[in-house]
Amino acid sequence: MRGRPFFQFKSIHTSIALAFSCLIICTTVILSVNTYLISSDAVKDNSYDYTAQLIEQVNTNIQTYIGNMESIADLALRDEELQRLMRLSDPQDPEGLLLARQTSTFFRSIAKSRNDIASIVFIGTNGALVSDRDDAQLKDYHELLKQDWYKTARAAGGKSVISSSRVQHVYKNEYNWVVSISRQAEGAADGNSGVLLVDLNYNVINDLCKQIHMGNRGYVFLLDPTGDLIYHPQQQLVYSGLKSEAIEQILQLPDTRFLKAKNDGMTKLYTIRSSRYGWKVIGVNYPEDLVGDKGQIQFSAMLWGSLCLIIALIISILLSLTLTRPIKKLEGHMKKVEKGDFNTRFEIEGINEIGKLARTFNLMTGKIKELMSQVVQEQEDKRISELKALQAQIHPHFLYNTLDSIIWMAEMGKMNDVINMTSALSKLLRSTISKGEELIPIRAELAHIEHYLTIQNIRYRNKFAYSIEVDPAIMDKKILKIVLQPIVENAIYHGIKNKADAGHILIKGYRTNEGITLQIIDDGVGMDATKLQTLATKGRPQLHAVHAIPLPSAASASATSGLGLQNVNHRIQLNFGERFGLSFDSELDEGTTVTLRLPELMEDKGD
Repeated sequence: MRGRPFFQFKSIHTSIALAFSCLIICTTVILSVNTYLISSDAVKDNSYDYTAQLIEQVNTNIQTYIGNMESIADLALRDEELQRLMRLSDPQDPEGLLLARQTSTFFRSIAKSRNDIASIVFIGTNGALVSDRDDAQLKDYHELLKQDWYKTARAAGGKSVISSSRVQHVYKNEYNWVVSISRQAEGAADGNSGVLLVDLNYNVINDLCKQIHMGNRGYVFLLDPTGDLIYHPQQQLVYSGLKSEAIEQILQLPDTRFLKAKNDGMTKLYTIRSSRYGWKVIGVNYPEDLVGDKGQIQFSAMLWGSLCLIIALIISILLSLTLTRPIKKLEGHMKKVEKGDFNTRFEIEGINEIGKLARTFNLMTGKIKELMSQVVQEQEDKRISELKALQAQIHPHFLYNTLDSIIWMAEMGKMNDVINMTSALSKLLRSTISKGEELIPIRAELAHIEHYLTIQNIRYRNKFAYSIEVDPAIMDKKILKIVLQPIVENAIYHGIKNKADAGHILIKGYRTNEGITLQIIDDGVGMDATKLQTLATKGRPQLHAVHAIPLPSAASASATSGLGLQNVNHRIQLNFGERFGLSFDSELDEGTTVTLRLPELMEDKGD
């Protein structure tokens, strides 16, 4: 048997008011007493934790930055021209000089992409010497071999070596302040190898540390594993002995914090974090700056606690009177929705939270009803569209004509054309039925259309030429299957076929801010403004340009255009939305351009 509540009132607003009052009084008293007793320690501990978080942030930023630089160094070492240059026995021969210029160009492109890279230099054991600069003069090869960064990288055996802040000694008459990453390249079979040096502008490390503020006098400094300063806001004072830090103690301790009393009576709080590169990030605070005025904190807590208690009690009583009445009414409407009645409406009686809840309730029921209808319609449309796509993937007339052409060429003894057309048809059919996937990489769709163009070019006896200019960066992006064939087919039958001389079809592809754009451009007979307007009237009534139209209707599309242009546009918009699809641009006797807009979808690698 379920037990009764400890107390129970007939009026729900009385229960709410009493519950709110008890909760507010207890909470305020506990918080006030607790604040009075432990405010000082709490503020200090919070300040310590905040300092630790700031130091951890600096450490993370530095590690991320160095990690990015390591990735850049790894990218440079994997350069094919650099690998070949490193394996040459004489890098000064013509091949070596050519490879050196190509490698230098690659280094220069990397350096220009990041302002924080001061220089990139590679020294090979075979005498190769490559820099990212054209005009700067490197020091003598044998002098560079004696420098510390080169020797430490060789000793590390392929691991990255991060130097402390230092003056650069690589170029003649240049003495920039840098932090360096050096790494030995993987040796070739003949033993040739080399070392890559990436110098980073010291200002980057300086900016990462300067942007951290810890109280009035707090600061951050960096140490390398040997105890040398990488960064300190008062580095010159430390070197001159006018300022000192507990460096020896810091090197001996793990990640922790400790207090250190100075001769001037001041106490410093050191917070230590170690990076995976061996650097130590140290934050320095003065404890008296962290605590502040303890008495003022306590008085402020008590004053505001009392005021909040009085105001909250008054509000709780008023709120309980107005809150409960519409809640019960809303409950009744929700029960109707629970039973499937989405036509119910809740009358809005105010502009407070209950009024907003009522509006949301009405919008929710209306939206649910709308979405249910929309989902049913969209599923039906998608089912019909996919069915049409499957039924029309290979048009029978195209297949019959292709087979007739093969028979005719076989009778004429044109065996090479028979082989080429049969091979292209086989690959075309295989790409059409393989896997049954709706979304495929753009490279696969281009392979499909190239097989199709090969067949048509043989059929029409070189009536046209074609070229494909697609950005390699979008080759792995996804596209709906068999959307280019109907467009290309339309270009052949309505553009190139009716042209007196030979034509040309160009397929272009590139990335835009809105996604992926593919264009099928032919120099066929084109269409005049009247026909364009007719197509626009049968399709959507909106023109993209003076002589540009969106997708024509099925009635205006070619009867031999595979899936049909309208079906292509419908599939695209059904899968990706109304802002994607096809548009036309045509001039009479100049040709036609069909533009296909798609979202940028990455190929699934099976992760």
